[in-house]
Amino acid sequence: MNDAVTHWIQSTGPWAPWAAVALFLVGSLLMIWRLESMNASGMEGTVLGTLVMPYCSGLGNLIFAYVFGKSGGNSREVMTNCLVNNVTNMTLLIGLPAAIWGLSLVSTKKTGGGKKSKTSADPQRMNRLSLLLTLTAAAFFTGVMWALGRDGRIDFGDGLVLVGVFLFWQVIHVFEVIKTGAQKNQFGLMFFIDLTLLIAGAYAVYISTDWLVTWVQSLKTGFISAKHLGWLSGWLMVLPNALLAFFYAWQKRPEVVYTSQVGDGHICIPLCIGVFALFRPIPVPEFFQLGVWLLVGAATLHFVFVSFFGNLPRVIGWLLVGAYGVFLWKGLGVR
Repeated sequence: MNDAVTHWIQSTGPWAPWAAVALFLVGSLLMIWRLESMNASGMEGTVLGTLVMPYCSGLGNLIFAYVFGKSGGNSREVMTNCLVNNVTNMTLLIGLPAAIWGLSLVSTKKTGGGKKSKTSADPQRMNRLSLLLTLTAAAFFTGVMWALGRDGRIDFGDGLVLVGVFLFWQVIHVFEVIKTGAQKNQFGLMFFIDLTLLIAGAYAVYISTDWLVTWVQSLKTGFISAKHLGWLSGWLMVLPNALLAFFYAWQKRPEVVYTSQVGDGHICIPLCIGVFALFRPIPVPEFFQLGVWLLVGAATLHFVFVSFFGNLPRVIGWLLVGAYGVFLWKGLGVR
């Protein structure tokens, strides 16, 4: 079946790269669509955004690392891919929706007596606490990666540490789901239909990523070439996240905007980098320090505004968009 899909992509001639990108987006959107079905069945937004959705939106990064490792490419591009993905998530894809719609985690609904409903306030408070924990983890994981990469590379031992802290983080969330009873889904027929469609979406992401990596590696000149594979793949992998961010911001569900973007970052740092480092050392790129400081700074900024104000003002959203512009200017300038 792999050959049939690859042949279809190549049969489109000069449109083949766009066909592969379209297949990647269709596969990603298929997974997101079925996640919405799970959400409609009662899965809470913070659980959906932190424990489930990152594996679907971040699957492309894991597949990229696998495909790239299989092709024997420069492992530095894996680190570039992950840094581009995470910085885009934490700055542009949270900042721009905030600048357009605003991201408020505090409900304005009140009871008849003019007071906020206690039943609505408690879930909001839990959502904010869960988000603050996720932001703390993002800063912690980035700090661990920085400490391990100070010698200029991430090797096998470093990879064990990164994978270990990620698994510990996931265990915490699994116990949180069990404790709160947030996931009340029954394993009925619809569950297995959703699971089948998720697998189909993952397969489409794998085939399209494999084809695109091979195609870009064959190009030696121009911006779209093997020289910028890490940047190009990072932007491609972040497209499903962008759709999530704008869709849920428009739907006035800021908790999913936040947790899907921050949670997706955990797939790249530490899991994606950690798993790849178990097989091959990863040299850090020239803009490693810049990326790390932007990630820690953005996580700290989000933590302050979520903790003390319960929202991200539009002006701060534009500030994050500007920080992303600096990242592009500095990061691409050192290539």
